[in-house]
Amino acid sequence: MYSFMGGGLFCAWVGTILLVVATATDHWMQYRLSGAFAHQGLWRYCLGSKCYLQTESIAYWNATRAFMILSSLCATSGIIIGIMAFSQQPTFTRFSRPFSAGIVFFASTFFVLLALAIYTGVTVTFLGRRFGDWRFSWSYILGWVALLMTFFAGIFYMCAYRMNECRRLSTPR
Repeated sequence: MYSFMGGGLFCAWVGTILLVVATATDHWMQYRLSGAFAHQGLWRYCLGSKCYLQTESIAYWNATRAFMILSSLCATSGIIIGIMAFSQQPTFTRFSRPFSAGIVFFASTFFVLLALAIYTGVTVTFLGRRFGDWRFSWSYILGWVALLMTFFAGIFYMCAYRMNECRRLSTPR
Protein backbone atom coordinates (compact mmCIF):
# COMPACT_ATOMS: atom_id res chain seq x y z
CA MET A 1 0.00 0.00 0.00
CA TYR A 2 2.76 2.46 0.92
CA SER A 3 4.63 1.82 -2.31
CA PHE A 4 1.53 2.75 -4.31
CA MET A 5 1.06 5.88 -2.24
CA GLY A 6 4.75 6.75 -2.66
CA GLY A 7 4.46 6.37 -6.43
CA GLY A 8 1.28 8.43 -6.38
CA LEU A 9 2.96 11.14 -4.34
CA PHE A 10 5.92 11.24 -6.74
CA CYS A 11 3.62 11.53 -9.77
CA ALA A 12 1.58 14.15 -7.92
CA TRP A 13 4.61 16.35 -7.17
CA VAL A 14 5.90 16.15 -10.72
CA GLY A 15 2.44 16.71 -12.21
CA THR A 16 1.71 19.71 -10.00
CA ILE A 17 5.05 21.35 -10.78
CA LEU A 18 4.47 20.80 -14.49
CA LEU A 19 0.95 22.22 -14.24
CA VAL A 20 2.18 25.39 -12.56
CA VAL A 21 5.04 25.83 -15.04
CA ALA A 22 2.77 25.20 -18.04
CA THR A 23 0.18 27.65 -16.74
CA ALA A 24 2.66 30.41 -15.97
CA THR A 25 4.96 30.31 -19.00
CA ASP A 26 4.53 31.98 -22.39
CA HIS A 27 5.38 29.18 -24.80
CA TRP A 28 2.09 27.50 -25.65
CA MET A 29 2.35 28.38 -29.33
CA GLN A 30 5.13 29.64 -31.60
CA TYR A 31 4.61 31.34 -34.94
CA ARG A 32 6.09 33.77 -37.46
CA LEU A 33 4.55 37.21 -37.68
CA SER A 34 5.88 39.59 -40.33
CA GLY A 35 9.08 37.59 -40.61
CA ALA A 36 9.79 37.72 -36.85
CA PHE A 37 9.43 34.86 -34.42
CA ALA A 38 6.67 35.21 -31.84
CA HIS A 39 5.23 33.04 -29.09
CA GLN A 40 2.28 33.23 -26.79
CA GLY A 41 1.05 31.75 -23.58
CA LEU A 42 -2.12 32.07 -21.56
CA TRP A 43 -1.18 35.43 -20.07
CA ARG A 44 1.25 37.14 -22.48
CA TYR A 45 2.39 37.12 -26.07
CA CYS A 46 5.90 37.98 -27.16
CA LEU A 47 7.09 39.47 -30.43
CA GLY A 48 10.83 39.14 -30.75
CA SER A 49 12.18 39.95 -27.30
CA LYS A 50 9.28 42.18 -26.17
CA CYS A 51 6.37 40.68 -24.27
CA TYR A 52 2.90 42.16 -23.85
CA LEU A 53 -0.02 41.24 -21.61
CA GLN A 54 -3.00 39.73 -23.35
CA THR A 55 -5.61 42.32 -22.56
CA GLU A 56 -8.35 40.92 -24.76
CA SER A 57 -10.93 38.92 -22.89
CA ILE A 58 -11.31 36.02 -25.28
CA ALA A 59 -13.49 33.20 -24.00
CA TYR A 60 -11.21 30.30 -24.88
CA TRP A 61 -8.21 31.89 -23.15
CA ASN A 62 -10.29 32.59 -20.07
CA ALA A 63 -11.64 29.03 -20.05
CA THR A 64 -8.17 27.55 -20.54
CA ARG A 65 -6.75 29.73 -17.76
CA ALA A 66 -9.59 28.86 -15.38
CA PHE A 67 -9.33 25.11 -15.99
CA MET A 68 -5.54 25.15 -15.63
CA ILE A 69 -5.81 27.03 -12.33
CA LEU A 70 -8.53 24.63 -11.10
CA SER A 71 -6.36 21.70 -12.08
CA SER A 72 -3.38 23.13 -10.19
CA LEU A 73 -5.51 23.72 -7.10
CA CYS A 74 -6.91 20.18 -7.23
CA ALA A 75 -3.42 18.72 -7.63
CA THR A 76 -2.11 20.77 -4.70
CA SER A 77 -4.97 19.67 -2.45
CA GLY A 78 -4.42 16.10 -3.65
CA ILE A 79 -0.81 16.30 -2.51
CA ILE A 80 -1.94 17.45 0.93
CA ILE A 81 -4.49 14.63 1.19
CA GLY A 82 -1.91 12.19 -0.17
CA ILE A 83 0.62 13.18 2.49
CA MET A 84 -2.05 12.84 5.17
CA ALA A 85 -2.81 9.33 3.84
CA PHE A 86 0.54 8.13 5.19
CA SER A 87 -0.63 8.67 8.76
CA GLN A 88 -2.55 5.78 10.29
CA GLN A 89 -5.04 7.71 12.41
CA PRO A 90 -8.46 7.83 10.76
CA THR A 91 -9.74 11.38 11.00
CA PHE A 92 -12.88 10.59 9.07
CA THR A 93 -14.33 7.13 9.44
CA ARG A 94 -16.41 7.31 6.28
CA PHE A 95 -13.71 8.56 3.89
CA SER A 96 -10.48 6.88 2.98
CA ARG A 97 -7.61 9.29 2.41
CA PRO A 98 -6.06 7.34 -0.49
CA PHE A 99 -9.49 7.17 -2.14
CA SER A 100 -10.03 10.91 -1.63
CA ALA A 101 -6.58 11.70 -3.02
CA GLY A 102 -7.29 9.54 -6.06
CA ILE A 103 -10.59 11.29 -6.73
CA VAL A 104 -8.98 14.73 -6.41
CA PHE A 105 -6.21 13.74 -8.84
CA PHE A 106 -8.79 12.45 -11.33
CA ALA A 107 -10.59 15.81 -11.02
CA SER A 108 -7.28 17.56 -11.69
CA THR A 109 -6.77 15.36 -14.75
CA PHE A 110 -10.27 16.19 -15.99
CA PHE A 111 -9.71 19.94 -15.60
CA VAL A 112 -6.37 19.92 -17.42
CA LEU A 113 -7.92 17.78 -20.17
CA LEU A 114 -10.69 20.35 -20.61
CA ALA A 115 -8.17 23.19 -20.71
CA LEU A 116 -5.97 21.48 -23.29
CA ALA A 117 -8.92 20.36 -25.41
CA ILE A 118 -10.32 23.89 -25.55
CA TYR A 119 -6.94 25.40 -26.37
CA THR A 120 -6.17 22.76 -29.00
CA GLY A 121 -9.55 23.05 -30.69
CA VAL A 122 -9.49 26.82 -31.00
CA THR A 123 -5.82 26.99 -31.94
CA VAL A 124 -6.11 24.42 -34.70
CA THR A 125 -9.35 25.77 -36.17
CA PHE A 126 -8.86 29.52 -35.77
CA LEU A 127 -5.27 30.52 -35.03
CA GLY A 128 -3.79 27.79 -37.22
CA ARG A 129 -5.45 29.36 -40.25
CA ARG A 130 -4.48 32.88 -39.20
CA PHE A 131 -0.77 32.10 -38.85
CA GLY A 132 0.69 30.03 -41.65
CA ASP A 133 3.89 28.90 -39.97
CA TRP A 134 3.00 27.90 -36.39
CA ARG A 135 3.41 25.03 -33.92
CA PHE A 136 2.60 24.12 -30.35
CA SER A 137 5.48 24.78 -28.00
CA TRP A 138 6.96 23.34 -24.81
CA SER A 139 4.52 24.87 -22.28
CA TYR A 140 1.64 23.21 -24.09
CA ILE A 141 3.52 19.89 -24.14
CA LEU A 142 4.21 20.20 -20.39
CA GLY A 143 0.45 20.48 -19.92
CA TRP A 144 -0.05 17.11 -21.61
CA VAL A 145 2.73 15.52 -19.55
CA ALA A 146 1.14 16.97 -16.39
CA LEU A 147 -2.16 15.39 -17.46
CA LEU A 148 -0.48 11.98 -17.58
CA MET A 149 1.26 12.49 -14.24
CA THR A 150 -1.92 13.52 -12.41
CA PHE A 151 -3.78 10.61 -14.00
CA PHE A 152 -1.15 8.12 -12.83
CA ALA A 153 -1.16 9.72 -9.37
CA GLY A 154 -4.89 9.02 -9.24
CA ILE A 155 -4.33 5.42 -10.40
CA PHE A 156 -1.65 4.84 -7.76
CA TYR A 157 -3.83 6.19 -4.97
CA MET A 158 -6.79 4.09 -6.12
CA CYS A 159 -4.55 1.01 -6.11
CA ALA A 160 -3.43 1.87 -2.57
CA TYR A 161 -7.07 2.24 -1.55
CA ARG A 162 -8.02 -1.13 -3.07
CA MET A 163 -5.03 -2.82 -1.43
CA ASN A 164 -5.97 -1.35 1.94
CA GLU A 165 -9.61 -2.38 1.54
CA CYS A 166 -8.66 -5.94 0.58
CA ARG A 167 -6.34 -6.18 3.59
CA ARG A 168 -8.98 -4.71 5.91
CA LEU A 169 -11.66 -7.11 4.70
CA SER A 170 -9.40 -10.19 4.91
CA THR A 171 -8.29 -9.67 8.52
CA PRO A 172 -10.52 -11.37 11.11
CA ARG A 173 -12.21 -9.18 13.69
